[in-house]
Amino acid sequence: MRLFERELTQAATNGRTGSLDDIRRMVGDRMRDGQTPIRFAVTESSRRSYRYEVGILEGAESAGSSMFDFHPRLNEDASAFNPVLVVPTGIGAEIGGHAGDATPVARLLASVCDTLITHPNVVNASDLNEMPANGLYVEGSLLSRFLMGTIGLRRVRSNRVLVIIDAHPNERFARATVNAVNAARATYGLRCPRVVVLDPPLPVRGEYTQSGRAAGTVDDMERVFEVLDTHRDEYDAVALSTLVDVDVPHESYFSSRGEIVNPWGGVEAMLTHAISTVYNVPSAHAPMMESVEVANIDPGVVDPRMAAEVISVTFLQSVLKGLHTAPRIGVSSAEMSLPGTLTARDISCLVIPDRCVGLPTLAALEQGIPVIAVRENRSLMRNDLAQLPWAAEQLHVVENYWEAVGVMGALKEGLSPGSVRRPLRDVSIERTPTAERSRSGLLTPPRGVSEQ
Repeated sequence: MRLFERELTQAATNGRTGSLDDIRRMVGDRMRDGQTPIRFAVTESSRRSYRYEVGILEGAESAGSSMFDFHPRLNEDASAFNPVLVVPTGIGAEIGGHAGDATPVARLLASVCDTLITHPNVVNASDLNEMPANGLYVEGSLLSRFLMGTIGLRRVRSNRVLVIIDAHPNERFARATVNAVNAARATYGLRCPRVVVLDPPLPVRGEYTQSGRAAGTVDDMERVFEVLDTHRDEYDAVALSTLVDVDVPHESYFSSRGEIVNPWGGVEAMLTHAISTVYNVPSAHAPMMESVEVANIDPGVVDPRMAAEVISVTFLQSVLKGLHTAPRIGVSSAEMSLPGTLTARDISCLVIPDRCVGLPTLAALEQGIPVIAVRENRSLMRNDLAQLPWAAEQLHVVENYWEAVGVMGALKEGLSPGSVRRPLRDVSIERTPTAERSRSGLLTPPRGVSEQ
């Protein structure tokens, strides 16, 4: 079994991207037998065409339901205010593209809502994980399926976390990883049934796509699946710690001040997408330290967004802490209808970096979920969100996350966000052309109201 990424292009229809059905058919038609799409992004769009990048799992006999399956929500449950915060992995986001540096954003947004649903890339910071107390830690592909309406999320007290690690050529780093697991067991009571060592190490390589996104390839995935099948009754979540081969020298990465896209994150996301797609369990990944030489590098004082990486040896603790209480997944209609299970109808809004179009954005568009796009969080993505067929007042483009909180507050109170800004736009008046009274002047608009 193998994981890799592939670029696809599609002609735009009337200057717009296709519907979810169109995209599902287009991607499905280009998959060969035994290939399952597990990751999807629109990297660039124009009025003529769209460029997609698709992560593919090849060789799995049964890869579960399709990531493009869609169940529309019939309405919104407004009894609580529950936003989703997404910062896609591997796109070089100014905020959240490094080492857990979107955590302050998550905590800020969580302060004005009941439950904030986010994913590991936002809060994983090597040895640190300061996710808000009212946050839910949901693997990226599961988060997409959640917004697509095909799974539910059930809060738990704790999970049994199976840990899978590489047999490192230097036993020092394998021991450090086991020590990280034991530290979690001793301090916050992590339940870990066992640590399984992959010998030889899993072939994982981080690479960049044509758009500059971080992705990669993974061979021999069947070895991971064999472990998961063997121990299926022992775990509720899966943590992985493997070597990742990248071409970017560590010195260059840390001296770039954030200009180089994190080369590890993309292939890590591909690994967890494959596991969570097939097994319907939370999963997260941490790269293993490559060698003593890399561990001994002194990068000096680095960009603050990268600092969490240079003070860690295993990078695993944030993964373990997140998975410890990650929500479990409900896939059947019976599970999704259980009291306390969150579904797409419980979602109040989606917060994303501007110009990002992936399944969360497209799902929110189809579900009628308001979307808040933040311009200040720049990235490699080249899309104009205004070209999508939004309903009136569904898309809100703001300058920064401070403004995003303001829009969230307005949505929570049932206010049109524009009502707290000035000038206040005139309401539009439309007259039916056949109305006799309209010709008599009885519908002359009052002062301060414009006629469209």
